[in-house]
Amino acid sequence: MSAREAPYDELLSRIFLTRVLEPGDEAGGRWLREHGAGEVARRLRDGGEPLPGVSAARWEGLGARAARAEPERDLAVARDAGVRFVMPGDGEWPAQLEDLGDARPTGLWVRGRPSLRMWGLRSVAVVGARACTAYGAHMAATLAAGLAERGWVVVSGGAYGVDGAAHRGALGAGGATVAVLACGVDRPYPRGHAQLIGRIAEQGLVVGELPPGDHPTPSRFILRNRVIAALTRGTVVVEAAYRSGSLVTARAAQRLGRLTMGVPGPATSRLSAGVHELLRGEATLVTDAAEVVELVGGIGELAPARSGPVLPRDLLEPAARRVLAALPGHRSAAPPEIARGAQTTEDEAIARLYELRALGYVERHDDGWKLTRQAVISVREGRS
Repeated sequence: MSAREAPYDELLSRIFLTRVLEPGDEAGGRWLREHGAGEVARRLRDGGEPLPGVSAARWEGLGARAARAEPERDLAVARDAGVRFVMPGDGEWPAQLEDLGDARPTGLWVRGRPSLRMWGLRSVAVVGARACTAYGAHMAATLAAGLAERGWVVVSGGAYGVDGAAHRGALGAGGATVAVLACGVDRPYPRGHAQLIGRIAEQGLVVGELPPGDHPTPSRFILRNRVIAALTRGTVVVEAAYRSGSLVTARAAQRLGRLTMGVPGPATSRLSAGVHELLRGEATLVTDAAEVVELVGGIGELAPARSGPVLPRDLLEPAARRVLAALPGHRSAAPPEIARGAQTTEDEAIARLYELRALGYVERHDDGWKLTRQAVISVREGRS
């Protein structure tokens, strides 16, 4: 059921709790599971004896937050901003978020027209360094565009660097993208991405756990990443140092049984060191959207076979290739020498030499045979 369809008391109780509980609060999640949103909200408003799992000091802090919470006002502000509240049991609620257990969101604030549940079913996270290199930005944008062209939703965190490049890549391809924020969805952060996040809201979805106007903190960024990991079929990391928050997303995805992938970078790059560490573990190396889709997609969604270019000499018969390989690179050779090198008879070698001459690979010099300039280049290419 949507926010309009949900029982109003349940709706207001969960909105109230998004103002009181921090994202990922497992004690609060346990209370919700055992007592229901209405009872937890009532106990927090009334104070009294703490619910189990928290100290008296923390219970007092939650009570102070509860005293300032105004769920009806939050709901009105959200509606004025074109934001809806989606909660467990709602028809738009993504069932895969239940994998988070007691750390699942109390509810999600959603800005944008599409269905979050439907988009989440065919989505991939593309995350990485904020201070990414030009290579990282290029790979993120190219991957996201390729995924969007294949009908996949690109999910990221709306931040500078790889996140922004991924969103722009998907939007530029006319595709679908979701930004999961660590703040209220009515006040985009970072401010420098206000225009980008506004465009995402028009063409895709902007999602967050925090109520209207709430601000991000370092811990909220980290906790936001579990939602990105749980919502999607897999997570691709494009550039990440050893302490990158994007590695938190990848490890959360691994814990949840989701696929984790990494785009390799230079071995000397500090910004690729975290990705390479992932790749030494359970993550899978990917270089383009086709390889990502092969992992997260259905049967038959295979990446094309990869091989080097087909050279003209590859089309020769095996016997002719052996004779061609037996010719010295910078001098002529007589048929007996060529035959020994090709491990064949002299008559066979001469027959193949005439074939090769017709194709432009060799030329005759008195009683010997020599590679043409074209053949020398072809041989070098075949060995490189």
